[in-house]
This record gives sequence, C-alpha cells and structure tokens, in this order.
Amino acid sequence: MDIRVRPQGPVALPAEPRLERFRKLLAKADVEIGGQRPWDMQVHDAETARRVLAHGSLGLGESYMDGWWDCAAVDQLVERLLRAHLEEQVSSPETLLLAIESRLLNRQSLARAWTVAREHYDLGNDFFAAMLDPEMVYSCAWWGDKACADDGDLAAAQVAKLDLVCRKLGLQPGMRLLDIGCGWGGLMRHAARQYGVHGTGLTNSRQQAEWAEAHIGDSGARVLLGDWRCLESELDGRFDRVVSVGMFEHVGHANYRRFFETAHALLEPGGLFLLHTIGKNHRGRATDPWIEKYIFPNGELPAIGEIADACEGLFVIEDAHNFGADYDRTLMAWHRRFEDAWPAFAGRYGERFRRMWRYYLLSSAGSFRARHNQLWQLVLSPGGVSGGYRRPA
Repeated sequence: MDIRVRPQGPVALPAEPRLERFRKLLAKADVEIGGQRPWDMQVHDAETARRVLAHGSLGLGESYMDGWWDCAAVDQLVERLLRAHLEEQVSSPETLLLAIESRLLNRQSLARAWTVAREHYDLGNDFFAAMLDPEMVYSCAWWGDKACADDGDLAAAQVAKLDLVCRKLGLQPGMRLLDIGCGWGGLMRHAARQYGVHGTGLTNSRQQAEWAEAHIGDSGARVLLGDWRCLESELDGRFDRVVSVGMFEHVGHANYRRFFETAHALLEPGGLFLLHTIGKNHRGRATDPWIEKYIFPNGELPAIGEIADACEGLFVIEDAHNFGADYDRTLMAWHRRFEDAWPAFAGRYGERFRRMWRYYLLSSAGSFRARHNQLWQLVLSPGGVSGGYRRPA
C-alpha cells in the first residue's frame, strides 16, 4: 500500500534547538534551509530535523520519500554532505545495528540470497527497460571511450564498457565464458556477437533469467537460475574466462573467500577472471541503512583490501582500474530516463516509490561524485600471466 506523501509548500519553521543544530550541521556543507541554490533544502515539515538527527541517512532518505523536504538537485546536496563528512557526525541506532549484525551474522547467507532479487531485480522488466539502455546493462558505463565521450549516449557508453571487459579478458572465438551474476545477459550477447564466445550466465532473478533467455537469439548462451554457491555442482568442466559484473556487492565479507575459491575452481589454470564491483574507501563501515532497507537488502560494499585478502594465494591481481567517477554520469543518465518514463508507471508504483527511486539514483550519483564510493575492475589470473598482463588500449 502506498503511503500518502505530505503536501508540499512553504512552512514557518519554529526556532527550537534541534532545528538550529540541524542548520549548523548543514552549514558545514554550505547547505541552507530555504536557500535559493540548487543544493539547498526546502523543508516542508519542521520534524525533518528531529528525524534526520535521530536516524541519520535513514531519516534523511525516509523524510524525502514522505515529502517532508525537497531539493532542486539532490545529487548536489548529497555530494556536499559527503564531502563535508557529515555522515560521521550523526550517529543512528540503525547504523550501529547493521554494523553489529555484519560482524556477528552472515547477512548474505544462502537462505537470504533470493531477497534482493524479489525486492529489487524483479520489480518488472518493462520498468528496467525504460530506465536502462537497449542491452539492459545495470552497471557502470564506460564514458572514457571517444565514441561516446561527447554526445552523452548511454547506449554507446554501455557497449563501450562491455567491449572493454571483453578486451581485458582477451576473448577469442570458441572460448567458454562464465558470467557470475549475468543480469539480463547483455555481456554474454556482446561477447558472442563480437568475439564468438560461448557464454554461460547465472542470475538469482527469475525475471532477469526469463528476459535473458528470450533474447539469447543465435548467441548460443545458456542462462542458469540459482546462487553462485551452487555453481560447482551444476557445471561440468572449467571455463577459459570468468567474469562477474555488479554482483560482488551482494556476496558479503563472510563469503568473500568462498567466492574466490569458487571462481578459481571453475577457471582454467591459464585463464583470466575479471571482477567489476562498487567499493568503499574504508574497511568495516556498515552498509548505508537507507540503501539496505529500500534498495539492496543484504548488500555490502567491499574495501579494496578485503578483496586482496580474500583472493590471496588463489589469484594474482594483474590489473586494477578505477573509473568510479563514470558511475555519476551513468546514474544521472538513468535518472533522466526514469523521469521521462515515469508517467507510464505512476499508477503501478505510486508517488512514494517515485521519490524513493529518484532519491536512490540521485544520492548514489552524489556519492560517486564525492568519491565516497568507487568502481573497480580487477583482472585476476590463477598463477600470473607469463611475461606480464597488458591492459588493452
């Protein structure tokens, strides 16, 4: 059931201690309540200050969803809040609880593995098709390619990313490629069309699997529905190349070692494994509680050191490429497409969902713009590439 959004409009804000504390906190990021700049907050409910100060990022996101405040450029607001490190100055019980749970429990256990598919990836293929590019690629695009640097073409930038992955892997006709977390299958289709590769993909989203199977065409790709922990028992033989794009964020630190052991076991000794993942700058920081509750349940971003620890003795890290700033541009492109397509989905999802999704895309863009989050592509080999690995131009 949709929750009624509070009516918007100017409100006389009382002079009380919590509101003044909130104003002073925002001033550290050069943000004003009632200001005229794109990143300034327009507060419609005086309780916003209490909610944010008590619940941190969860209170900020939920109060936006409920229409308690607005901002002409949420992405710019969040960028400023993160650059000023205000999240470190507001503690919340939700953040503390997530941190404790992450240390004591395996929040990404097999029993929980299907939750994110049901609550996020299975929202509707038509919904994601309206927001994403024609290949349905739901991960950071590569805007560094000259073919798409000037015109802002999301489709070209995603094709450039798919091809970058294929070139980094050195794909050749007849190779067997395993895609762990294949989504809607865009990488497998590109690899088959352009490089003559035989792909096998895995997803735990039923709707993704159905869409991917319906669009396989003559690529010969195979799509499996299941969890990565079951791969060794379901597959025969090893693969020339293994790739995982935008899935490692759901693995969880308690399972990192097992994930790399699985990839190692399924990869030919002379093969390559490319890992594409969002990452965080510091070990041990808990998942953002708003993202955890509304967008990616049971998600967890890795730190680069945690990845290195988990693959030690299994893989040589041949290449590390950070193009996290490109996620800002990707998210803004998704946001424009989402807003343009919204009238077709308003009746299905409701206004509170619209504000939730808008906040998700724009706050994420602000996070990458502030360099609070990163996007890494790591090329790994089981025993080291003879003569050294060279990243393709």
